[in-house]
Amino acid sequence: MKNIIIITGGANGLGLELVKQLIQQDYIICNIDFDKEKMELLNQEFEENYISFVGDISDEKFVSQTVLEIQKLGNIRALINNAGEPVFKLPIEYTNNDMDICFKGLQGMILFTTEALKATNEENLKIVNIISSAGLRGNKQESVYCATKWGERGYTESLKVAYKGTSVKVIGVYPGGINTDFYKNSRGYVSVEKQNAFMDAKDVANVIINNAFNDINLTVADIIIERNT
Repeated sequence: MKNIIIITGGANGLGLELVKQLIQQDYIICNIDFDKEKMELLNQEFEENYISFVGDISDEKFVSQTVLEIQKLGNIRALINNAGEPVFKLPIEYTNNDMDICFKGLQGMILFTTEALKATNEENLKIVNIISSAGLRGNKQESVYCATKWGERGYTESLKVAYKGTSVKVIGVYPGGINTDFYKNSRGYVSVEKQNAFMDAKDVANVIINNAFNDINLTVADIIIERNT
């Protein structure tokens, strides 16, 4: 049976670059995203070693059923928790709806990790959690977003302790700003000009893959990726 890598949020941005680069290696890539239109286009683009699942990563039933289907396809060897959506506002401007949006990434990370661990009997699984540099520091217009990213960081660190000395390996990834449509709904905070000065998603994906997926007998615990400027 072939080895499988599950990637959440792989329809656009960094997630899509991870899909593109990993699909060239000898894995089956299972891409999870809610963007049905874009996922249909990717189904046409990738004909081999690629399967897509459209749904909400915070929906427990969807996650459970999806991982069950993936488990039938081969050996789940890695889970890349990349999905997430930001809301950038001043502290007094955040609403309950904003919190729901921000916390979906954390919910999905926990749900997919839980199901992947069950599916692999807690053995031989690599968990790569794409967090953010917002999980390392606070920012004025990112209070709720930072709260979710610090939550993801805490979850990741707890997984490391829980599976220390086992064949389950956990990696936290903390990238700074990446030049993608991630900021399209936040132009008052991140202008197009500012976004264009951010890191290239291809380069960031390459750094993650080279560190997280290699044949060297070691495990990288954390990957912090920042711009040179």
